[in-house]
Amino acid sequence: MGLKATSASEGRKARIKASMSIAVVVALALLGWWFEPDWLYGWLKVLHVVAVISWMVGLFYLPRLFVYHADAVAGGEVATTFVVMEQRLVKVIMNPAMMVSWGVGFWLAWSGFSFVGLWLWLKIAAVIGLTVFHMYLSRSAKRFARGENTLTARQWRMANEIPTVLMIVVVIMVIIKPFS
Repeated sequence: MGLKATSASEGRKARIKASMSIAVVVALALLGWWFEPDWLYGWLKVLHVVAVISWMVGLFYLPRLFVYHADAVAGGEVATTFVVMEQRLVKVIMNPAMMVSWGVGFWLAWSGFSFVGLWLWLKIAAVIGLTVFHMYLSRSAKRFARGENTLTARQWRMANEIPTVLMIVVVIMVIIKPFS
């Protein structure tokens, strides 16, 4: 069973849809920022939580894919399938979710807390850690695609714990708000 590549026209249509979606979201964000209705903060919190969950799913799942990919025969059909899965996960889910998490998170931090509170800065530091890990995973996916992975399946299993620890820090800072 071979992989079917996306045609150029399908790719072009997907880019147009994505661009239009981004334009609509930016326009709605600007309208919300300008008029700032009472309901906006609550809905932005909902969007933030959904984006964070989507991002975290990717941060948990991509290293797990790497565990299996590391054991696959380089250049084989299974390895090729993993490359496609990894690239789509990064481009379609993780990158957009991270950008929405950051953008909406900054707006919420500014409008809700004026960036005041040690707990908030510790949360931001943990989110920076998640972002650095995200970038490492994204670059690792590119290395896997070139057949240049240098870590073992066991090392990828251990790396999979990094987002868990950082997520726990974020959740504690948001819910308990120590140092406030």
